[in-house]
Amino acid sequence: MYKPRRHFLGTEKVAILKRHLIDKVPVSDLCDELDLYPNQLYGWLKDFFENGHAATNTESRKHESTKERKHETKA
Repeated sequence: MYKPRRHFLGTEKVAILKRHLIDKVPVSDLCDELDLYPNQLYGWLKDFFENGHAATNTESRKHESTKERKHETKA
């Protein structure tokens, strides 16, 4: 039987990972509750730790907001 593919937003993925990392909810419980495969959740976890520096890099956010302001004033 065909199951449609579900897509999770980044904020949803982070909330799920937070439940595992902070609230200590086991992966098996999360997977049962959300109908996920464990390798999918572990993939999100890997991406989260590999790209965590982007969330904490304040200089790039300052640079992006400056570029956005310049673009808005030209339009």
